[in-house]
Amino acid sequence: MEQKALSLSDFDLRPTPCRMEVLGLLQSHDYALSQGDIEQELSSQFDRVTVYRTLKTFLSQGLIHKVLDDIGGIKYALCKELCHQGGHAHQHDHVHFKCDQCGQTTCLELVHIPSISLPANFTKKESNLLIQGICNLCNQA
Repeated sequence: MEQKALSLSDFDLRPTPCRMEVLGLLQSHDYALSQGDIEQELSSQFDRVTVYRTLKTFLSQGLIHKVLDDIGGIKYALCKELCHQGGHAHQHDHVHFKCDQCGQTTCLELVHIPSISLPANFTKKESNLLIQGICNLCNQA
């Protein structure tokens, strides 16, 4: 099933030049990007603060989600349809995979984090699971 392309209007966002460029950049990659990656790509057009504010807005509106990597850094990935089942209520209970060779971090949408029973009086807000190894492209090389 092919996924519908996300648009800013789907998330009640005005199409500013920076928002359109950041969205286009995220859509052109099938792996998560760090803020530094995005800033580097768009540095000739937008300053760091504008990119930061754009990412913060995208996060708050549910257009993207954070991906934690193995060294404590944060990357950003577009939310897919599975993240929005039942409206804009975020569900990021899927696995992320970081390749040890190419360094790319990918959302594995169809691999879900196993259910974990928490102790009494603990409430889950979100789950993050990062698997490291060699991705399919690097394994083919």
